[in-house]
Amino acid sequence: MNYTPSTDFEQLSLFDQTGHPIPQLPPEPASQHEYLLIPNTLTGFRNVRTDTLQDYAGRTVHCHLGDLDELPSDRICEHCGGSMHVNSSHTMRHLWHLPYGNAISMVKFAKTQYYCPSCHHSSYQPVPFQADGHRITKQLEKYIKELLARNKYTLKDIAEITGVGKGIVKDIDKKRLQELYTEETADGRKLMKPERQAKFLAIDEFKLHKGYIFATHIIDLVTGHILWIAEGKKKQVVYDFIEHVGLEWMQGVVAVACDMNSDFQEAFQERCPHLQIVFDHFHIIKNFNEKVIAPVRIEEQNRLLAEGNKEGAAHLKKGRHILTAKRETLKDKDRKARDCRAKRKGSVLFKLRHFKRKDGSLIRYNDLILENELLFRIDIVKECLAEAYEQDTPEAMKAVLDKAIWECRQSHNRHMIWFANLLENHMPGITGYAMYPISSGKMEGINGHIKEIRRHGYGYPDDEYFFLKLIDASRHGRVPYSKSLRLNY
Repeated sequence: MNYTPSTDFEQLSLFDQTGHPIPQLPPEPASQHEYLLIPNTLTGFRNVRTDTLQDYAGRTVHCHLGDLDELPSDRICEHCGGSMHVNSSHTMRHLWHLPYGNAISMVKFAKTQYYCPSCHHSSYQPVPFQADGHRITKQLEKYIKELLARNKYTLKDIAEITGVGKGIVKDIDKKRLQELYTEETADGRKLMKPERQAKFLAIDEFKLHKGYIFATHIIDLVTGHILWIAEGKKKQVVYDFIEHVGLEWMQGVVAVACDMNSDFQEAFQERCPHLQIVFDHFHIIKNFNEKVIAPVRIEEQNRLLAEGNKEGAAHLKKGRHILTAKRETLKDKDRKARDCRAKRKGSVLFKLRHFKRKDGSLIRYNDLILENELLFRIDIVKECLAEAYEQDTPEAMKAVLDKAIWECRQSHNRHMIWFANLLENHMPGITGYAMYPISSGKMEGINGHIKEIRRHGYGYPDDEYFFLKLIDASRHGRVPYSKSLRLNY
């Protein structure tokens, strides 16, 4: 077929995302010396002429016009195998191609329609360089995949760079991620099994959507790879994960770090009794600070006010951060204050005030616990918790925690008694830290990164695509290795 593009400019018009033609100005006559000769990498396309147009958004568009090479197989009917004839009609097609700097480009050609006189089947000439499912070239699809693999651009950024729609970029990215992390089965696509044997796992949930809709993810603590992610935060998530990896793979896992969610603990111990559940140190301290120290301070302050001791109540006011801090932290604050290190530097340009660090944090803390017997017992419990996590055996750790439990019960305070019950009910998981000093700190870092990915993409209504994005991000070093994992495995 020797198709010569018409000089009529109406056949060179571009189309917007809705399919309507974009008004253009006729191109000026150009000599053959005004363009760089770029090699044609489109198999089956012979470039005849290139015109430069101006898009409605102000971007330059290079329109490459040409012919499609006809192959002998194009004239063979795919239904009956007979010889097909060329129909008189030709259909103009355009595909978006690789951009050149700030300019986008497209290829435009005529597709021949064939007709089979034997079975009356008609078909159009195939385009070997067109991407499946989209009106773009395979070269542009490959370029979009390369940009997506860098994990630095949003879908909107890549759409603006290449000139294609954001929905097309999303479809290409989802297909790319499915090819990387899923496999085809009789029941549909499913996640691939872990590429390596993990010894330590961590599990936690995160908010997926508003309205108390959560999702749970399980990671390899050494690599930080997300191995499983599913909607919900019940036992079924753990059951599905164990069924996915298999009991033989789970035999190689020795410990699982988690928060104090009893569903996760019971599910793992039901299917894999050999696993050691390790409750995260951070959640123990968080419960003690938020549910013991904070309410006790408020109640003691209200009691002093009711007794008329305004000076003692004023001393407790705004003392939460001092009471929850370690002694080493308070000493560090006092040292920075003596070194005249500013808490926040001022600025003349923006009229920002200069804040100096206040000295005497440790002295104020000692005065608070000496003035109040209940706060003094809280200080003893804090020291016991710090000492317990320095022990090497579960027995030694339990002995120190028993002292903390005794102090809580001797206080006869309801908040302290609640914390004593918490330690007793979760003692095996807490003391498991002595054997396997792991934590879900890396998991909390991933949770923060999940929020970052969601903000970066302005939300992902497609949950399957969002989960694939999270799995891909965990395998590209986006979450740093945790130095707190002190195990040589």
